[in-house]
Amino acid sequence: MRFDVAFLRIKYEEILLLHYKIAFFVHVYTSIFLVLLGWTQFLENIRRKQKDIHQLIGKIYIFLIVFLSGPSGLVMSYYANGGVIAQTSFVILSVLWMYFTYRSYAFIRKGDFINHQKFAIRSFALTLSAISLRLFKYIIVFLFHPPPMDVYRIVSWLGWGVNLIIAEIIIFKLFIKSTKNGIKTK
Repeated sequence: MRFDVAFLRIKYEEILLLHYKIAFFVHVYTSIFLVLLGWTQFLENIRRKQKDIHQLIGKIYIFLIVFLSGPSGLVMSYYANGGVIAQTSFVILSVLWMYFTYRSYAFIRKGDFINHQKFAIRSFALTLSAISLRLFKYIIVFLFHPPPMDVYRIVSWLGWGVNLIIAEIIIFKLFIKSTKNGIKTK
């Protein structure tokens, strides 16, 4: 828990705020686990044959997003670099992330497996946005060399926007395929 590394070096005013420090470290450390936990939820062997493990990991994943990582990301979004453009992006990302995760949970509680899966895919797409943001940042800087804050404004939207588009394509293909094979979707 150092305050003089990479990203935090440019957050010298924010890091003086206790609520920002708490939000930052809660968000970073819980998000690491979310990426790792999220992958397991899509492994067919665990999902179908080890349902207890799938449910336990799912409950941890939901708790971490809805009560820790999502709210802490929302706090951090108000202090995002890149001004109102990036701040708006991160607010939307945080709200959608918590909403999609909660909806996935609500649907499984009702026994609606199809919508549970759709919202789980959306939730995990947003979980992966931290990775996508960095990937887009490297690509854009490598190809175009724009000013750093311009890059950050762009990738703040691309990082989760592209992931959500890909998630919707996956959902469409998965559930159109299911419909064509005679499996009813809700």
